Amino acid sequence: MRRPPSLLLAFAALAIATASGLAAAPAAPKPLFRDPVYDGAADPVVVWNRAEKSWLMAYTNRRANAPGLPGVAWVHGTRLGLAESRDGGASWAYTGTAAIDLPPEFGGANATHWAPEIIEHEGIYHMFLTVVPGVFENWSHPRSIVHLTSRDLRQWDHHSTLKLASDRVIDACVFRLPDGTWRLWYNNERDHKAIYHADSRDLVTWTDRGKAAGTSDEGGEGPKVFRWRGAYWMVVDLWRGLGVYRSDDATSWKRIPGNLLREPGRGEDDGVIGGHPDVVVTGRPDDERSRAFLFYFTHPGRRGADAKKDAPEQRRSSIQVVELRYADGRLACDRDAPTFLELPLSGP
Repeated sequence: MRRPPSLLLAFAALAIATASGLAAAPAAPKPLFRDPVYDGAADPVVVWNRAEKSWLMAYTNRRANAPGLPGVAWVHGTRLGLAESRDGGASWAYTGTAAIDLPPEFGGANATHWAPEIIEHEGIYHMFLTVVPGVFENWSHPRSIVHLTSRDLRQWDHHSTLKLASDRVIDACVFRLPDGTWRLWYNNERDHKAIYHADSRDLVTWTDRGKAAGTSDEGGEGPKVFRWRGAYWMVVDLWRGLGVYRSDDATSWKRIPGNLLREPGRGEDDGVIGGHPDVVVTGRPDDERSRAFLFYFTHPGRRGADAKKDAPEQRRSSIQVVELRYADGRLACDRDAPTFLELPLSGP
């Protein structure tokens, strides 16, 4: 008798788990998470909540199922969604939205919140958030990156608005360099959506350094930089999967051929390209036993003959996860293989 695909996948997951000694970790579900309010979860960032001993996911929550929103108004007026995991990422529970205090010039109740980046430093959480000053039906409006601070990952105070290369900047990523300084990468939409960077000694004062050397051979957004397996890596959403760059110093980058998540998967809500990633590395980054998990989002309804329709099914989005693999100086992933997601319950 022919077994259904779901049963075959379950047998495969169990076999791989047993062979690799990971049987205690369940395979991550597909999708990993859907927002229960607007069904528009995208642009995830995953961070350890030290006080609550849990993992928190903050994400752009597009208003995918809201009726009567013309143009791209459904992508505006968004509030960051929050989800929590207390079992190492195996399951996520929606916990509401982030309370973000912004100056009135950002549109008040109509302010748009996109693409959060969150880091912790000396007991304070820092968010670098893309903000659009209102709800608009097209893309032709200013966007800024603002710096917010919090002690609980839920209530956020405005610290400053970064002065960067233009009035249309989005998608911050922040990483601490070995000398203790900080570097921020972002998308400068005024320069053909190139990846730029800025440096800071204190997370307060930033000096823009222009285009990141070796990147932006083609336009992209959502850069994510991380250290793993003896190198720095940058993955960028190219709208045809994720472009990969490698660097020895986080300054000069080299494009690695091929795009991650370009080929559709077979799992639920995963049959399209993957976009706007986050990466969580567990263990010491340069240890061969360390693992790297790639979080991304999909638009499941954007495929086949219906791909260009503009209906709730095409607008909705889901969060997925896959484990990265390293071999011969390159990154790879198999989105159809079971992902045994084990985020440490004691934090990174």
